[in-house]
Amino acid sequence: MKILHVVRRYGPVGGMERYVWEITCELAELGHEVVVICERCHAEKPQGITVHELGEIAPRPRWLSLLRFGKRVANWLARNPHPGFVVHSNERLANHDVTTFHGPPFATVRDKPWWKKISLRIAMQFYLERRELETARFIVPNSIFIRKQLAHYYPEYAHKLTDPVVPGVAAMPQRDWKAVPGDRGIVGFVGKEWQRKGLPLAVEIVARLRRERPNLELWVAGPKAEEVQHLFAGWQGGYKLLGWRSDTAHLQQIDVLLHPARAEPYGMVITEAMAAGARVVVSDVCGAVSEIKPESGLSVPMDAPMEQWVDAVREQLQQILPPPSYAHNWRNVAQEYEAIYRRCS
Repeated sequence: MKILHVVRRYGPVGGMERYVWEITCELAELGHEVVVICERCHAEKPQGITVHELGEIAPRPRWLSLLRFGKRVANWLARNPHPGFVVHSNERLANHDVTTFHGPPFATVRDKPWWKKISLRIAMQFYLERRELETARFIVPNSIFIRKQLAHYYPEYAHKLTDPVVPGVAAMPQRDWKAVPGDRGIVGFVGKEWQRKGLPLAVEIVARLRRERPNLELWVAGPKAEEVQHLFAGWQGGYKLLGWRSDTAHLQQIDVLLHPARAEPYGMVITEAMAAGARVVVSDVCGAVSEIKPESGLSVPMDAPMEQWVDAVREQLQQILPPPSYAHNWRNVAQEYEAIYRRCS
């Protein structure tokens, strides 16, 4: 097959960007002809993939940046037609066969009071989003939550929705599993956007558990230490602030990943933690909830009382059997897209 991918930033530089990077590399390895159109390639161009850089566009205002990029792509395709190619967009375009939604639809703003919806920015974002959905033949959500939101806010396009194609996880070494001693353990939190991902709640949960497990530790990866140090003002040790980590070695050392996010379209760290052999406790608004088996962890309602969160983490720390391994790699993701592309022919 011949596939043309469109993404503004091409390279493993963010969640959505890594998703595109990984599946294009896998598609090329599967023998498909892959072309990528982007503003800029942020990594060494992969072998076997043709990359066209159109030049960076000022990122603000966002709606204008998206509009300009879409127009630039349309003009490029008009000058460089690619007959026989499936056009797969990850941006707000008007000319594509397949579009992937990596986050919640902008249309959730409809739930806000009317006076918060009167602006050029909101009008243009609505226009771009509806145009993207209207012109696509297939709309691919990357989690079950996003699929439900799209079907709710755009029922007229629900027939275009495919099953979710969730992100893959790279293979990683398995930890040497052993039961956690009753007085200790390591709970991990990962997230640069630490407020949205629930670090204050995680700190309180672990603080309560430390009353019964005095040597329990909380490891925090993502935010700078100086940004979150104040959350541990009353602590006498028992925590590590790891800062930003580009590797996953810490996931192979923790016993439980705690991810009480207020909003999380997917949450790749959840499946990465499961792939590393850690158990997980997450809020029920994380898209990756669909990937969690009862033997791997628990989801907790976001508005649950504190004791329910504490009980959930305690339960996972007390498990005496190893969790099942999680395996859903990027080759699997690429093969799911192969099936969608075939429907375009």
